[in-house]
Amino acid sequence: MTAYLIVDVDDLLRRFESRGVALDIHTVAASLINSAALASGLKSPEELVAIAVADWNRYRRPSGSAGISVQQVFAGEGYDLFNVLDRSTIADALLKHYFAVETEQIDELIIASTRSDITDLVAHVNISSRTRVRIWGDEPPEDLPDVIFQPLEVILGIPSKTVALYIDFENISISLSEQGYILDIDQLIEGMLRQAQSHGQIQHMAAYAPWGQRGSLAPLTDRTGREVSDEAPSRLARVNIDPVFSLPGKNSADMRIAKEVLDDSARPDSADVFIIASGDRDFNEVFSAVRARNKQVVVWGVRGSTSRLVESNPALLVEYVEDFCHLRRYADVYATSQPQPAPQPAAPAYEPLPKEEPEFRPSQWSSVLLHLDYLLNQAGTDMIDLDDLVMRLVAVHTVPNEERARDLINQAAGHGLIVVDHENNLVGLNSEHPTVQRTFLVRDRIVHRVANTLHVRGWEYVNYGFLLKGIAMDHGLEGPGLNSSDAWRSEWVDFLVREGVLTREMVPHRHNPEDLVPVIKLANQDMAGTLHQIPGVTQEDVEKMIRRIIVSVEQFTSFRGFAWCPLGSLHRRLRPYDPSTSFQQAVEELIEAGAVKVDEYENPQSEYRTKGISLVEDAPRVYAVLADRNEVIRVLLELYEQRIPITREALLDRLSMDEDEIDLWLSIMQSENVLKPVPGQPNVYSLFRTHHTVMQVAGDAPAH
Repeated sequence: MTAYLIVDVDDLLRRFESRGVALDIHTVAASLINSAALASGLKSPEELVAIAVADWNRYRRPSGSAGISVQQVFAGEGYDLFNVLDRSTIADALLKHYFAVETEQIDELIIASTRSDITDLVAHVNISSRTRVRIWGDEPPEDLPDVIFQPLEVILGIPSKTVALYIDFENISISLSEQGYILDIDQLIEGMLRQAQSHGQIQHMAAYAPWGQRGSLAPLTDRTGREVSDEAPSRLARVNIDPVFSLPGKNSADMRIAKEVLDDSARPDSADVFIIASGDRDFNEVFSAVRARNKQVVVWGVRGSTSRLVESNPALLVEYVEDFCHLRRYADVYATSQPQPAPQPAAPAYEPLPKEEPEFRPSQWSSVLLHLDYLLNQAGTDMIDLDDLVMRLVAVHTVPNEERARDLINQAAGHGLIVVDHENNLVGLNSEHPTVQRTFLVRDRIVHRVANTLHVRGWEYVNYGFLLKGIAMDHGLEGPGLNSSDAWRSEWVDFLVREGVLTREMVPHRHNPEDLVPVIKLANQDMAGTLHQIPGVTQEDVEKMIRRIIVSVEQFTSFRGFAWCPLGSLHRRLRPYDPSTSFQQAVEELIEAGAVKVDEYENPQSEYRTKGISLVEDAPRVYAVLADRNEVIRVLLELYEQRIPITREALLDRLSMDEDEIDLWLSIMQSENVLKPVPGQPNVYSLFRTHHTVMQVAGDAPAH
């Protein structure tokens, strides 16, 4: 008899970790192989072909380190260790290695996995009508109706009690915050899942709070310290915790939870264990009613905030959220110069995959920083009265009341974003903190771009989509977590609108008045006037861009016989050389110097007028730049005619320019297709002799 057991070790270990199930790996390996031998009718597990499939590189234990070796455990129990690096090829790899065409008929095939990429193997293995196929996993596979399905928990003897979890999230989050804990949403979710799963198989989970009500919950962070309160409902939903909306205030959530617990516990298929995450004494009658229905009741509370009546009730099992979620206190972090890592549960037997850099998004703390910066600039000092910031946050509706404002300020101080002098009741910014610096960088870039666009183009507002495209081109916003998508840009623009820095309006489309489009304006000149120095754009950058603009516009207009060049097309061409807003600033300086004109022109290729730019050829700035360009081209022609290689050094010898100017002109000549690098010869260029501008400078007759 030929029988196979295939154990998906990667899936198995991840499954146990995600469900908070703590099982000895030796017991798991032995239980699976013994159960498979018994199910197959074999006299001994040694008659079974047992295969442990994994990316075994994850489980390599460093030389000399302690701990369990997963490889040794499965190998010691008689498994073949089959290494698969790419999950997409796992079925093909197993088929090729163990189930070739010449393999004898299989009598029993058992796959211990919850993933379809390995259970797909069943459709390709050589089996007959007498072959029994078993899947040990979560649920019967829909595409394999003839297999024998058994829950993996049953095979391994995992407790089969069912659990229902009801979380008064508003109560728990505020209680934890009052006790000085940092609300790390990752640790909260993971800890709650792990603890709930320790009581049995989860049947239902729900979390009640005024989701989306600004300032009603204490700020929630992720592991990086980024505030993610707005993401809480989606993060809960991803792990099957239903985010249920309740109105702000204690009674709303209490009444909703009490009703649903009583209704659910009365059903014939209700859970065996009811967990209620709230230390409120108002639930005592609910607890008694559920207990009377022969259900176990577990209460999750927070020390110092849980009712003594609940804690002293012998019929209840009371567990504390801060214990099983391993949360840190603000005081512990704030007391040290470097934040200490939170206590973590025992490391899993595999190395987790690296995480991508999270997006840097606006938060409630961003609101604190913006309004504190505004007040500091208004006062002209480094510290202001703490009460002034409290009143400001309430006035602009960042928080609903003074109590929540002080809590938010204390949390911002706990993260090191601001400095609080409690003795003198003063508060100031920690300008060295990376979050503070990046918050002001994003604000300043966006506001500067709006202000500059309005000034340069003479508009009353900036089209919302046009602004998003402009921010996307801002080289000063490049970096991990910055400027990652239109969703990221929209979120920051919307945040600045909400905080009163910008304003958003709906105006009629200029070509279709019946269609309304969103536009952005500067809302608060005082808020916008407090901008910090914008890094990345220097006067040297602007001067370089001025030369590029003049050369590019002259070449376009002279070659095409046009009087103007489309401004948008020009910007797209010069975008690779535009750090942030140097193009806009260069155009502004040229307008002020009387060197260019920007206007709307009739476009023969469009029914709409097009914003264009034209040169004032007798303007000193234009004359000087074109004179330099012509001098460079004359030297290039001289080298070309004398068959001397065109190099940087050759130009330095023949032009009265410094190295930076030569480098700039080499770049301009390449971007305008006058020069091209010679393949295989570094720093050597070829001249496009028939280029329109080259022929013009050489005095050649125009081609017909």
